[in-house]
Amino acid sequence: MSTKSFKAFYVEETSTGNFEAEVKDVPLSFLPDYEVLIRVQFSSLNYKDGLSASGNKGVTRQYPHIPGIDASGVVVEDASNTFKKGQKVVVTGQDLGSNTPGGFGAMIRVPKDWVVALPDGLDLETAMNYGTAGFTAMYGIKRLERELILPNEGKVLVTGATGGVGSLAVFFLSELGYEVIAATGKMHKVDFLKELGAAEVIHRKEVTEVKDSFLLSREWNGAIETVGGKMLDAVIRQTNHDGAVACCGNILGHKLTTNIYPFILRGVSLLGIDSAICKMPMRLNIWDAIANTDHKKVPENFSKKVHLEDLQEEVDRILEGRQAGRVVVEHK
Repeated sequence: MSTKSFKAFYVEETSTGNFEAEVKDVPLSFLPDYEVLIRVQFSSLNYKDGLSASGNKGVTRQYPHIPGIDASGVVVEDASNTFKKGQKVVVTGQDLGSNTPGGFGAMIRVPKDWVVALPDGLDLETAMNYGTAGFTAMYGIKRLERELILPNEGKVLVTGATGGVGSLAVFFLSELGYEVIAATGKMHKVDFLKELGAAEVIHRKEVTEVKDSFLLSREWNGAIETVGGKMLDAVIRQTNHDGAVACCGNILGHKLTTNIYPFILRGVSLLGIDSAICKMPMRLNIWDAIANTDHKKVPENFSKKVHLEDLQEEVDRILEGRQAGRVVVEHK
């Protein structure tokens, strides 16, 4: 890689309307004219990256494009003088990897307001072991805490528990002292979820295949709900009095059909989690909370490290729902 180009997982739209990705050298001029140029050392794979890499115009409007909503690396230059050359930093969310060239390239150039100095307690690889998935999971926990859903006061449900957000929500909640129920359709991953700290693992059908009643028996005080659709409705109707549900996904659908009674008879709160656009004070608070986690307790098999040349296979896996845990992308 020269100083005028960098290696990237580069997605193009073909003349037939298909989308193809290849690992190639991309000119530095491909990057937008923002203040902070960063040499990326690690990124990570998220479901949104899979959508972008497959040509989803709801995520990425124009191609060619470099996906990757997460990046950690070192500052090469900063026209704003906010960050020093060589400083270790993290960028997640905002527009990175959506319509701005992202972390699947060895270089990114972003606005200074997107950049977070790497907190003490984290290295660049560990930060991407968590990435947007860990950030979203911890954001949901912070919202539950704000609603006084605290440890030792009842169970907390995590749906989509083997996914990136779900698995890290299980881990973080357990480390903070919560009793965690993990709901998944992948019952062969019970040991994996127990190792992350789940007190109980249930099949997702136990949550969704319930009576069509306005209110159902109260099963948990809070929930990190990652899949949406009918799952979100069922979770709300089974949440305890003064409970709260933090919602951050739509794999099962973007529509919510429910009723008013959980809110007006039980005081249940529905909390939206938008980890992409998060105000900097909260963003820093979340990264500090992640940094203060005992990283050594993360199971060794929780994540795997790949290079750009391996990425297409992992993109296919995450889009097909076959991914569990995290995939960290290392730039050679």
